[in-house]
Amino acid sequence: MQKPFIVGITGGSASGKTLFLERLLSSFEDGEVCLISQDNYYKPRELQPIDDHGVYNFDRPESIDFEGYASDIRKIQAGETVHREEYTFNNAAKTPKMLTFNSAPVVVVEGIFVLYYPELASLLDLKIFIDAKDHIKLKRRIIRDKVERGYDLDDVLYRYEQHVMPTYEKYIKPFMNDADLIVPNNHNFDKALEVIRTYLRAKTT
Repeated sequence: MQKPFIVGITGGSASGKTLFLERLLSSFEDGEVCLISQDNYYKPRELQPIDDHGVYNFDRPESIDFEGYASDIRKIQAGETVHREEYTFNNAAKTPKMLTFNSAPVVVVEGIFVLYYPELASLLDLKIFIDAKDHIKLKRRIIRDKVERGYDLDDVLYRYEQHVMPTYEKYIKPFMNDADLIVPNNHNFDKALEVIRTYLRAKTT
């Protein structure tokens, strides 16, 4: 079997990675692409770091089970099927699903830290960084966390100032220059998306 082509897609929190992925993956048939997201590799809540005010900080590298993430990617790379329980960010109203990841010609690895952890970054054949201005990311973060995760505005703003931005400056932005492609997403990413889509489609044939 041909070795999968592994694409890493990263960027700051709320830079637009999810929308970019949705648009990208909608262009492919079932079985052509496997998406495996960092979001499902958060450690249990009791193992999460806590800041000086007693607030859990999910925006630190220590929050992620990088060893498990890299191990599962290597299994998929070897043609194996991986099963993992969905991480629901402590949303009591959401029942976690058992997720199944099958190997495919293209494997997309997504998350804010995929370039930070060397063992994970070394598995990537193509590195893509989605970038956006800070005020745009903040607006998107407010909408996402308030609507999808039920956080109130004060909580969202506190986490953004105390957790999200310090992490971006220290653990994400410094790796932007390691990316093969940087996609600006302040208004739209249509042209970049088309280039990447065409390139990856060639990997599925």
